[in-house]
Amino acid sequence: MSETHVVADEQEMPKTLGGVVPYLMVDGASKAAEFYRQAFAAEEVFRQPEDENGRTMHIHLYIHGGSLMLSDAYPEYGQELRDHAGYTLTLAVDDVDGWWARAVGAGMEVIMPLERMFWGDRYGQLRDPFGVTWAIVGK
Repeated sequence: MSETHVVADEQEMPKTLGGVVPYLMVDGASKAAEFYRQAFAAEEVFRQPEDENGRTMHIHLYIHGGSLMLSDAYPEYGQELRDHAGYTLTLAVDDVDGWWARAVGAGMEVIMPLERMFWGDRYGQLRDPFGVTWAIVGK
């Protein structure tokens, strides 16, 4: 476990950033946290320890001034893993090309290439290895 991982008894809970905070259930929350560190320069600010099956019930990341929460599925408690559909997590950034290049370089799949849109910004969509759709938008 890297030094960025913090458990509840070592420090008070980090501040939740942002108005609407996504909480993703993925297959492999620890792997997703590491992937988001590479793809989006995520900072891990809290984590519950993994259980004997390698699952964790909570990871808190900061990405570009906002919070993102992650957990593994716990079907024995009614938390079944489902396909990610019907939403897109959008990063509004100043350096669209830099964010796009880092995300694609980390292994994101391009769904919609980065293009100038009718509203004036550049916009593109990517899918991460956990099935979550992301958009990057900016000038």
